[in-house]
Amino acid sequence: MNDALFQPISLGAIEARNRILMAPLTRGRATVPGFVPNELMATYYRQRASAGLIISEATGISVEGLGWPSAPGIWSDEQVEGWKAITSAVHEEGGKIVLQMWHMGRIVHPDFLGGEPPVSASATTAPGHAHTPDGRKDYEQARELSVEDIARVVEDYRHAAQNAKKAGFDGVQLHGANGYLVDQFLRDSTNLRTDEYGGPPENRMRFLREVLEALISVWGADRVSVRLSPNGETQGCDDSDPAATFGAAAQVVQDLGLGFLELREPGPDGTFGATDVPKQSPMIRQIYTGPLVLNSDYTAAEGAADVEAGKCDAIAYGRPFISNPDLPARIRAGAEFAPNVNVPQSWYLPGEAGYIDYPTMAEENA
Repeated sequence: MNDALFQPISLGAIEARNRILMAPLTRGRATVPGFVPNELMATYYRQRASAGLIISEATGISVEGLGWPSAPGIWSDEQVEGWKAITSAVHEEGGKIVLQMWHMGRIVHPDFLGGEPPVSASATTAPGHAHTPDGRKDYEQARELSVEDIARVVEDYRHAAQNAKKAGFDGVQLHGANGYLVDQFLRDSTNLRTDEYGGPPENRMRFLREVLEALISVWGADRVSVRLSPNGETQGCDDSDPAATFGAAAQVVQDLGLGFLELREPGPDGTFGATDVPKQSPMIRQIYTGPLVLNSDYTAAEGAADVEAGKCDAIAYGRPFISNPDLPARIRAGAEFAPNVNVPQSWYLPGEAGYIDYPTMAEENA
């Protein structure tokens, strides 16, 4: 059962032993101040190293880009040292791990920036509330990035990519999804620019391309990937013509020859971010010919069926990996996924509870 998920796969230069990827999952256990990865996180990732590839939790590339309490960063030497323990733990278990690179754009609250406004493609304001160290607060209007600012942010990505290499990762993934900075440039509801970074889809791809080129300059294209969320609204970020926008994005990924492309595509019955906007992966599959990874609300059987049918090459599982550290073993055995406990309360709380205290299937049966 589910044999299609257990075939090895080359994700660019990364050789994965199975097609069950661990999707990026923000868990909020880094040490503050400093947003520093720690030994607790090393234990968490070690427990989940049987994934074909771990995509790390979203990790801030700069102070400007990180607005989540206790999320990790990758801009300082101290953070690099913290990540080294994590990559070593995963490699000791025979696993592979790439760093997901995060700039949150307008989703960063000024409380994280000494009172300064966040930045974005345009001067817009996200709906809803930010999670800050002092509780939930309304988002505030972003400052539009100048062309000079954009060049600086691209260099922040390059520096973070260099730090990821120092930290021992197997590659990097650009977070281009879920309404964060790259997505704010891609979609026409948040990109209102009239210069070379705005207007038609090809212009709105410019920031995406420039950032990816910076990452490739450090890693080579075959160790760089990107995550996109091409269907439906997320954090107030939406597009009037997702086929045109994300067809153009897929062409950028194809032209640059990235190692793989991951898509988060909820459906109408999705647990988070449910949408009636059609999935764009069939169209994207016609443009991008490299390894395609799909994500969102998959069961083991559904994932295996889509891989076997050629709709994608691998599946990234997110929430199931929280309470199933040995998820591949459970899928191979045809076992039910262990349920999350106290969800979502335990997702972002500090400490071991709901983080590293989930038993493996073998421990349950001992």
